[in-house]
Amino acid sequence: MAGRRGESPARGEDAPGALPADGAAGGVPGPRSGGRAEARRAAQGKGGGRADSGSAGSGTPGGGTGGRAAARRGAKPKKNVKKIVAWSAAGVLVLIAGAGGAIYYKLNANIKSFDADAIATDRPPEAKADADGNKPVNVLLIGSDSRGKNNADLGGGEDGGARSDTTILLHVYADHKHAVGISIPRNTIVPIPSCKLPNGKWTKGGNDLFNAAFSVGGSDDGNPACTQNTVEKVTGIRVDHTIVVDFNGFSAMTKAVNGVDVCLPKPIYEGDINPNLHKKGNLVLPQGKQTVQGQQALDYVRLRHGIGDGSDIGRMKRQQAFMSSLATKMKKDGLSPTNLLPLADAATKSLTVDPGLDSADKLLSFGLSLKNIDMHDLKFVTAPWRYRTQDANIDLVQPDANKLWETLKADQTIDGQNATGQQPDAAASPSAAPQPTTPSTPAAAAADASNASVKVAVYNGTLVNGLAGKATDLLKGAKYTASTAGQAANTKYRTTTIEYSSSQKANAEKLAALFPGASLEPGSSRGISLIVGQDFAAANGMGAGASSAPATAGAQTPAQPLPTTVTNDARSADDDICANTTYGSGG
Repeated sequence: MAGRRGESPARGEDAPGALPADGAAGGVPGPRSGGRAEARRAAQGKGGGRADSGSAGSGTPGGGTGGRAAARRGAKPKKNVKKIVAWSAAGVLVLIAGAGGAIYYKLNANIKSFDADAIATDRPPEAKADADGNKPVNVLLIGSDSRGKNNADLGGGEDGGARSDTTILLHVYADHKHAVGISIPRNTIVPIPSCKLPNGKWTKGGNDLFNAAFSVGGSDDGNPACTQNTVEKVTGIRVDHTIVVDFNGFSAMTKAVNGVDVCLPKPIYEGDINPNLHKKGNLVLPQGKQTVQGQQALDYVRLRHGIGDGSDIGRMKRQQAFMSSLATKMKKDGLSPTNLLPLADAATKSLTVDPGLDSADKLLSFGLSLKNIDMHDLKFVTAPWRYRTQDANIDLVQPDANKLWETLKADQTIDGQNATGQQPDAAASPSAAPQPTTPSTPAAAAADASNASVKVAVYNGTLVNGLAGKATDLLKGAKYTASTAGQAANTKYRTTTIEYSSSQKANAEKLAALFPGASLEPGSSRGISLIVGQDFAAANGMGAGASSAPATAGAQTPAQPLPTTVTNDARSADDDICANTTYGSGG
């Protein structure tokens, strides 16, 4: 099969859940001279048939007849660059905060949700709340290049159907001060479960390209429930909410914020946007830093050719840079009243959400929950991947991918921080420590009613299964408010360690009575963290041999340290917009 890496092989029309091949960019309002309009005419001919990208191997680009079906029958067409950044949806949510009265009801009427009956019944469990009722939230952000409505004018194409060329699983941690977005490559081969069709029937499921899930049923609205079901099956993480945004919503967002700052390592020409042009064409985006909105913003996030190796991996890096820049601008500038209402109206018309976000007040509540996330603590990474040897598609790398999913389940950040919910500092006390008591056991020494105000995050500093849970139970028995935070970044702790902030020193010293020999260390983070070591395992008969015992049914697997292939490639929203925007050679 000829083609670039990162592109999907052609599949027959009758293949289950088959994803139609993308075509050339559709027309745009007020086309540039010699630009997309000329490219489409050159590729389509007078017959007006859809212009599919030229095959990487053989065949004639476009063609006056046949369109998408001809591309399926012939050699594999190149994927045209049709991308939409799903992060724009998250920004839309905050905008609703300023709406009221008649506009509130108008926004309610705009919002469309998908059928709750299409969500699988066999799902991962919901995340449990901590002692303060804080829970992490997992939001699936889907960028749709639907051909419906006016999206064709913005590059959505002419044929029916919709594709999900951008999908990000956004994990908002329980403290609602950290978040991480995981990009999933569109042409990853994954198990797609049984999904509901528009006619009410269910598919059989099977292995396929990841973005084929959104196309199941072939409707202009796509199948977000199928994508949600697929993500839950692949990750084992329960998706709390799903948001789909199309070209119109993305374009409205970028205009409402008066553009987004981006950076390109090379200038981009019309021939890069549409290879069917067969010439360089006019300049579309210059090299270096610039501000883009509307069509130019779409050109940037859909761009694949002309930079790096032309793969989807590089395109995802630029999308992550764009989303970071957009979030940073909204955080810095706030919301303009003159832009608020028209943006909210246009954006909600372009949203499809799960039933849990199907009203303006629900969107408002969720949007406001994101306001305290610091840009440095908003991260973006790509799920661990590798090119397949048998074709140009992608496989997830194991066990690295599973380690990433387990890290999210444990509400641990990719750099090893506990984000299960920050605890308030204890009130300062003039005394260095409470008056000692003389009970007969360490547990009795620590157990009193005042302990309930002390919150402790417990980490496993070893590879012994269940050790953090054991320590958590011990703390709860002594009346402490304790929660199991998961695996520590280092799993070679010989001695149990108690880390504390300056205002928690007295509480930490009191807590140490439960863990004889524990090391007390001041820390930079707020509150108290307990990292149980090999000494605690030995004292409780949970040595190395215990790790091979069967896990308790339903018990969560402790998160293992993430590989550097994940952590080193992470982008913070406050990173330099010119850094890490391409992949492979060629740019």
